[in-house]
Amino acid sequence: MIYHLLYPLSSDLGAFNVVRYITFRTGAATLTALFLAFVLGPPLIRKLASLRVGQPIREIGPAHQDKAGTPTMGGLLILLSLVVSVLLWSDLDNRMVWIVLGVTVGYGILGFVDDYRKVTQGSSAGLAGRWKMFWQTLIALAVAVAIYLDPSFDKELAVPFIKDFNPNMGLLYIPIAVFIIVGASNAVNLTDGLDGLAIGPVMIAAGAFMGLAYCAGHAGISEYLGIKGVPGSGQLAIFCGALLGGGLGFLWFNTYPAQLFMGDVGALALGGALGTIAVVIRQEILLGLIGGIFVVEALSVMIQVLWFKLTGKRVFLMAPIHHHFEQLGWPEQQIVVRFWIVSIVLALVALSSLKLR
Repeated sequence: MIYHLLYPLSSDLGAFNVVRYITFRTGAATLTALFLAFVLGPPLIRKLASLRVGQPIREIGPAHQDKAGTPTMGGLLILLSLVVSVLLWSDLDNRMVWIVLGVTVGYGILGFVDDYRKVTQGSSAGLAGRWKMFWQTLIALAVAVAIYLDPSFDKELAVPFIKDFNPNMGLLYIPIAVFIIVGASNAVNLTDGLDGLAIGPVMIAAGAFMGLAYCAGHAGISEYLGIKGVPGSGQLAIFCGALLGGGLGFLWFNTYPAQLFMGDVGALALGGALGTIAVVIRQEILLGLIGGIFVVEALSVMIQVLWFKLTGKRVFLMAPIHHHFEQLGWPEQQIVVRFWIVSIVLALVALSSLKLR
């Protein structure tokens, strides 16, 4: 909105010419989202507390009963900051911005319904898993089909670390895209179990995709690096910057001991956003590396469930895997920071693929 208001004036006032640059608007979006999160955070926490929107705690597993009643649905803080900042600083004529925003808001609404049911029922069960998966898949399918039918999007899969190997997936691209978006959403949701655990890797992934989106949208840079160019995807760098800023502001209130929990309204939305960005900029495989923590968390649950059904025994003391480390006696803060460190290393390895081809 600010972009559309100020850019036309740049021909008369040279100072406004700065808004044409994606790098400037990315920084502005990051700071705007951060500022909004700081401003909106305290009143939102007070409002949620007054409504007794407290987080139900499972009775099994690590003892976290001291956290019972901490306001949840804190993802609303991230989404409000993110959406407002994106609308202010993005080129709203860009269809990619609306695709990612649509998935983010859609998954946020689904997460809100899930959180609302948990709070009103006083249970950690929430929305039935089959219905959650149905709506997640339906939203992702709509996006995948829209991308497939758009002639400006090719159906090639970018393979990192291998030069000039981009297999055309054809119709298979639709289920692949759906799997990536839904999988990313659920993986972030599974990771959201300790104070600050999920939002750290989300911000790291947002930072990595901010660079990838900018490079993919710049014809010269994408050709030089040998990555798939996606015209217009540079605008998603602004989205990633807003996500980074909103996440940083949320972390101020979510760091141990948390004043506010993310809830499904945040976890489902942020995971869906990262998955959709990866699909749009053709870096689907790199998402698995950049978001390696999310992959491991999801795999730990799948392995635990499958092995228990087959043998009646457990591979981990508890799943997701961050609870396994809790059962081993690791302090919560230690688990969180170490997972952040692993996320940073994975992001750096992923970004190195831009030259290792």
